[in-house]
This record gives sequence, C-alpha cells and structure tokens, in this order.
Amino acid sequence: MNLHEYQAKELLKKYSVPVQEGIACSTPQEAEEAYRQIKTLYGSNFAVVKAQIHAGGRGKGKIVGSEQRGVQVGKSAEDIKNIAQNILGGTLVTIQTGPAGKLVNKVFVAQDVYYEGPNPIKEFYLSVLLDRTKKQNVIMYSTEGGMDIEEVAHKTPEKIFKEWIHPAGGLLPFQARKIAFNLGLSGEAFKNCVKFVTNLYTAYTGLDCAMLEINPLFKTSDEKIIAVDCKMNLDDNALMRHPDLSSLRDITEEDPTEVEAGKYNLNFVKLDGNVGCMVNGAGLAMATMDMIKLSGGEPANFLDVGGSANAQTVEAGFRIILKDPKVKAILINIFGGIVRCDRVAQGVIDAYKKLGDIKIPIIVRLQGTNAEEAKKLIDESGLKVESAILLSEAADLVSKAVA
Repeated sequence: MNLHEYQAKELLKKYSVPVQEGIACSTPQEAEEAYRQIKTLYGSNFAVVKAQIHAGGRGKGKIVGSEQRGVQVGKSAEDIKNIAQNILGGTLVTIQTGPAGKLVNKVFVAQDVYYEGPNPIKEFYLSVLLDRTKKQNVIMYSTEGGMDIEEVAHKTPEKIFKEWIHPAGGLLPFQARKIAFNLGLSGEAFKNCVKFVTNLYTAYTGLDCAMLEINPLFKTSDEKIIAVDCKMNLDDNALMRHPDLSSLRDITEEDPTEVEAGKYNLNFVKLDGNVGCMVNGAGLAMATMDMIKLSGGEPANFLDVGGSANAQTVEAGFRIILKDPKVKAILINIFGGIVRCDRVAQGVIDAYKKLGDIKIPIIVRLQGTNAEEAKKLIDESGLKVESAILLSEAADLVSKAVA
C-alpha cells in the first residue's frame, strides 16, 4: 500500500526521524493559512507547495494544459494560494505516471529548508528495501541525491552504495557510521546522520515497509539531517498487524478495476494486452500468460481467483475483464485440485447467462478433479463457450481468437 508524502512523514516522526515539516491542504484557502502558520513557526518568507500523488518526479512533472510544475516555491501567502489553485484539481504528468498522469487532490505546504548559513547544504539519496536475491534488507544510498537519481544509477552506478542488513542482527552501529562516512559527512552532521539512518531503519521494520525511500536526504546549513521527501510502501500482507494504517489508503490513486477486484478478494493486475485471463493460482497465472504470448496474443491482465472459484467470483472476474475494450478473447484456465472443475464450469455457465450476450470468444480450459464432467457441462450448455482439457488445445483456440 503506497502512502502520500505527508502521511509517510507523520509516521516517520513517530520514530524520531527528522523531516521537512508541512501541512496537507485540499483547498487554496487551506494552503494560504498553512503558509501563515509555517512562517510563524519557522520565520522564513519562503514555503514549498508539493503535489500529493503516488508517483515520483513531481518536481519535473507538469500539470496538463499549463507550465505549472508539481513542486513550486512561493514567498508570500498570495503566492502559495495561487500555486495551490493552479495545482489542485489538475492532472500531473511525471516520468512515473505515464501520459495519463494523476489527479491532484491535495498539496503539501512545507517549510523552506534550503536557507543559507555557515555551512554548505547537500542533497543525498537513501532507501531501504528487500534484496530478494540475498534474502536481506538493503540500504541503498548515494552522495548524488535529488531529481536526477535515475540518471545517476544509469550513468554512474559506482556512485550508488549498498549496505546489506543481516536479519538476525539488524542494523549494526558500525553500518550506520559507514553510511555517514561514505556520504562524506563529519562532525555534527555525521552524528546526526548516524541517528537518522538508525531511526529510519527502525521505522522500516516497525511499520513493515516494503520500500522506504528518502530523496533527497538533506543536510541543512546548520548540520541537521532531514527527510525532505519520502516515499513509503507498506507490505499489504502485514497490514493485519497495523489496523490503524489501513485508513491511510487512498483508493483514488489506484486503478479502479484493481480496487473493484479487491472487493471480491481477486488478485488482479491490469496489463496492456488483448487476451483476458482468469486462473486459480499465481504459478498457473504466469504459465497462462506465457502461453498466451506464445500463441500470438498479449495478456490483458493477471487475474487469480484463488482456490475458491465459484459463480460469484467468476462473474466478478468476467465483469472486470470485459471493462477493458482492448480484450478480444477471454481464457479461463483452472486446475481443479481443491476446487472441483464441474463446479467451476457451472459457475462459468451461470455467470455467462447472468451477464447476457458476450460478444468476444471465451475459452475454458479445466483440468483436474471432474475435468471430463466439466467439459461436458460446457459443451452441452448451448453457450458460445469453447472448452479444452489440454493446454495445447487452449493455446490453439487462443491463436484463432486473436488471429
């Protein structure tokens, strides 16, 4: 589950991680008032307005139909109000959103941390995530933080450092010191960075994050280390341990079909192909998508109905897949282990009748418990549904459907 910047920062503060402070706003008037509060608290005439969407690259991204960027600096209440008015309700397109962009419903009015002082300011990059190859968490960091971190990783990968954390020992003090040293810090900034990294890793594990990215990790002129931006992704499978965090979910940032699928406990991911597929089991889903590609088609989705496929879940799956105008055919590929194939077949028939006239080919491949009975039910239903038992038969039917 992805969180907005303002939500992630509130969680980090609970773990004593210093952040760029600010106030989330839904209207230009709220943004104007937020500026006044921030000016009173921090004494600066400058403040930053940051669009709140689940995507990176906001500083370079633009609002559709204008030159307004997703992150802008203002120096008065009127400035901040106008900037918020230009961003709120607009569609922000960034390198991560794709051309469709994302609607901006909130902005974050934040304090200015780029003030002049006795020491130079500096931007770094730091993130924590799971390295599945080594089966350990890893802290990735770089002296080259900011908006161009993707180019740094591509052109100068030697500037990206990694520190792996053993699951039994956790982050050790010498590792936090090593990170601060490799970032070129010394004195008070060094000490503050060690505390920052230690507390950030505690937040990562305590919140069951799947990914936690700070970019930029910022050294202020007075040697403080703070998170200017934060991207946090929580592990959905661990939300049962954090019931209070579920309320932070913003479904307006998610694909509507994926949200609908979640209501039926369906695992659904939308893709860009022309063959919709409905399967039971993630492994079978991957094999089915491979088969579709080998047959000349492109999978339009990943849809796993799990081990309890029935008329209701099949109907829900049909409705979700049929919302995609690119779909030219639907392949249902079910292995009957726990679930009986004849019950799935009856579910397909019932769902088909309930949905009415479906104009695209539907191919049903059922294998396992009562597969023969299932095929007979499909063949004798009188519906425009083609059945198969062998995977090769299903592949041939898919080839004909997309030809």
